[in-house]
Amino acid sequence: MRRALSLLLLAPSLAFASAMAASQAPDATALAGGAVQVVEAPNGGLPGKAFTAWTLVAASVPRLCAMVQDYPSYASYMPNTKSALPVGAGDGYVLVDMTLDLPLGQEKKYRLRLEPQQPEASQCRLSWRLVPTGLAAGDTIADTTGYWQFTPAPGDSGKTLVEYHVYADPGPVPYGFAWIVDMMSKRSLPRTLEALRAQAAK
Repeated sequence: MRRALSLLLLAPSLAFASAMAASQAPDATALAGGAVQVVEAPNGGLPGKAFTAWTLVAASVPRLCAMVQDYPSYASYMPNTKSALPVGAGDGYVLVDMTLDLPLGQEKKYRLRLEPQQPEASQCRLSWRLVPTGLAAGDTIADTTGYWQFTPAPGDSGKTLVEYHVYADPGPVPYGFAWIVDMMSKRSLPRTLEALRAQAAK
């Protein structure tokens, strides 16, 4: 019941976060220079943290969209990703079992429901949310939701504006391991976008 209530509360908060991210337009000059811009986003009063990041990548929307939907390849370039294994699918979604390999021997496993979407004809969006699996609290995370969104860069043919939003609640964190909270949210965003950029350049 608690999990269901959390998901119900999170849905409007994510919509609000997306709207806030849109209103906090990234610095076009900084992005043109190759920067990754990160801002903290509203979390709807939930215990985790939410962040949105932007960057420009010299690749087309279809290429980037195909890359983030190639889930088994995540382990080859996504930071801290040990494996990403599709385990099921339905009408408009894929279930993927994720395993994160964190420093100091920490490992987290969880299942995501990923939903490809197309907000506008030229865009691609991949949203996700956590699916409970019954794993012990110490082996998984409490919650995560977010999205990738790819939009053709205005006036810059061949480049794509990448928007990456993440809400993450690692759940109970052992004493001395508070860094896990940032590792799964703010600190991970620039590294993830740089990894996507490098993979797209291959």
